[in-house]
Parts: sequence; structure tokens; C-alpha cells
Amino acid sequence: MDWLYYSKRKVATCGVIALACLMAWHVMFGANGVLVYAEKRKEQRDLRSQIESLRQQNDLLNQRIKSLKNDPQAIEKEARERLRYARPGEVIYTLPAVNPAVVPTAQKK
Repeated sequence: MDWLYYSKRKVATCGVIALACLMAWHVMFGANGVLVYAEKRKEQRDLRSQIESLRQQNDLLNQRIKSLKNDPQAIEKEARERLRYARPGEVIYTLPAVNPAVVPTAQKK
């Protein structure tokens, strides 16, 4: 009778240990485990910094829109730079962009 009690106790102890190992594995590597949680936290930090960057860019663009609607100097600057407009009597000279890869080199004789 004594051996039956000890064998049941050993089986129960092994079962509890196996269950504890299974739970520990699930806590670490499961669908909502510690590793997934750490990865999601990093993703959240990256997205927050991206949102802040986009907010700053949006503010700058809104300021530019307001200046283009209300400021004649900003409108003139935009027209001169982007559209190459000139005042009457002005002449605009544009130079081609220099590409260092296309510049010919001196040939040896």
C-alpha cells in the first residue's frame, strides 16, 4: 500500500512540474508572451516617434500654406523659384547642372 502512495505522489509531482514548465514556456514564447510584448513596445515607440515627426512636418506645411495665402513676398518667391517667373525687364539665366561623371578628361598623347 505504501508503494502505491509514493508512486501516485511521484506521478503527481511530475505532472505538476510538466505543467509548470508548459506554463513558463507559454509565458515566454506564447502568443502574448514576454518576447512578443517587448517587440510590441519597440514598435509602439517607433510609431510614436514617426507620428511626432509627421506632426512637425504637417505644422511646417500648414505654415507654408498660410504664408502662400497671405504673404505677397512668399508668393513672389515661390513664383520666381519654381515657375521661373520674372518681373518685366528682368532676364533670367539658368545654367545646366554639372554632372562630374560626364565631364570629359584630358587624353594623353
